[in-house]
Amino acid sequence: MKKVTVRIGEHQALVVCHSFQVWDFIKKNYEPFFAKIERPDIVIQVEDGYGVPFVDYQVDVEQEADTISFQRADYIIQANLNKGQARIQIYDELALKHALMNFYSSYIVYHNWGLLIHSSCATEKGRAHLFAGQSGAGKSTCAKLSAPRPILSDEATLLKVEKNQITVFNSPFRSELSAPSIEGTIPLASIQLLHQSLDNQRTKLGKASALLQIMDKVFYWNKDSEETKKIVQMIKEVLDHVPVYDLYFQKNNTFWELIS
Repeated sequence: MKKVTVRIGEHQALVVCHSFQVWDFIKKNYEPFFAKIERPDIVIQVEDGYGVPFVDYQVDVEQEADTISFQRADYIIQANLNKGQARIQIYDELALKHALMNFYSSYIVYHNWGLLIHSSCATEKGRAHLFAGQSGAGKSTCAKLSAPRPILSDEATLLKVEKNQITVFNSPFRSELSAPSIEGTIPLASIQLLHQSLDNQRTKLGKASALLQIMDKVFYWNKDSEETKKIVQMIKEVLDHVPVYDLYFQKNNTFWELIS
């Protein structure tokens, strides 16, 4: 049995596994630290040998009392979100990445801590700018074109939502670009909804339209009405402090002239 404590956002997660493959994946993609933690926020037991290779993104959810399960063809999660405990069975590394994202997103929504948004995010002059859109809209492209600016995420942006403050953590949930070493949080200054175009143009959205657009970008699988209310309330908190724009952009870095 192998144990490693990693940091996700401001949470300390103890990961327990038996597989060298899982062990290597966690150490490579997450932020391990070696000080002894008496009471980690999250405890995750990972087992391999489950299911079949990735089929689709369909996740079946079942909830009973304090436990909830999420099942996909290549993984299953059995969790107690209140206690921050999960048993995850996986087929491969892709399944593990998606399962960890699923569990962590569910955990932070349950505790009203924040949101995991399907997006990329880059920093400039100490402020974070988020780029969201449907698949193929250009989230990863914007992340790559933003170099040499530090990239906080290229797939899933981790927002902490507080009264009067919306901040972004360096996200370990990555697609292509590796995570730089960034301590602490960065205040979120803007959200861009992406549209590829022949010209660069940025138009500010009203809050009602922005809420609907952002709602379907949240990584979340539980359809419980009370949990959905938490998501809506946190998005409203974000919109009270962060402007949202439609960004029509050319596939080069000149779109930053509209943001800076």
